[in-house]
Amino acid sequence: MKKPLPLVWLPADHRLLGNDQRTMPFLVLGDKYARAVKCNADAQPVLFPLADADQIDALLALVDGVMLTGSPSNVHPQHFGKTLSDPSLMLDEQRDSLTLALVRACVAQAVPLLGICRGFQEINVALGGTLHQKVHELPSHMDHRESPDDSYELQYAPSHEVRLEAGSTFARWAGSDVAQVNSVHGQGIDRLAQGLRALGRAPDGLVEAFEVQGAPAFAYAVQWHPEWKTSDNPFYAAIFKAFGEACRARQVQRLGA
Repeated sequence: MKKPLPLVWLPADHRLLGNDQRTMPFLVLGDKYARAVKCNADAQPVLFPLADADQIDALLALVDGVMLTGSPSNVHPQHFGKTLSDPSLMLDEQRDSLTLALVRACVAQAVPLLGICRGFQEINVALGGTLHQKVHELPSHMDHRESPDDSYELQYAPSHEVRLEAGSTFARWAGSDVAQVNSVHGQGIDRLAQGLRALGRAPDGLVEAFEVQGAPAFAYAVQWHPEWKTSDNPFYAAIFKAFGEACRARQVQRLGA
């Protein structure tokens, strides 16, 4: 009998879909995130629809890793002590109520954790950091947003370099201290949470990659989107391969196999 794949929990977005006259709530997970977990981490993505924060411990006992995905929505500024600067900003407070607590539980319980874009920002906020709500309005900062009129191929194409900390895990995965990455975000890290170590920065100094220092298991996050055509990018593929290996190590411990 073939050994089961490690299970990776991907929390879903809460979205109202429809038209101006009629909408209905949906739980949404982008195919590219689930596909990168399945094909590049060699793990099985799983959903726990409508999971609440008080269920986190019980659900973590069933899985071997957690990946926090990107999303069109943003972390509500109330979670880092700021007021909402733009009422039109897409939010997902139901996701916030789960994922911020989930981050802290993963670190405490040695569950492998990978954060991407919104997930990167969630980890920072959950551990006490803050965010810029509009990076493009900051002096001396780049506009990290994609053009809404471009095709997805152009939106997710390499946009700028990221300078990786020499000798870091990311530099090893990239095979270099510099890598080209895509850029599809409007918010970004303001104050890095205590206990996080920046391992990659954009040319304007914005933190683009970090690790949770002292975490007992894999705990890394990136601001860019390595789930986009992962198999075509050796750097992106290496991130998911390492995440998958960490999930398999937890599976052995969890199942005693």
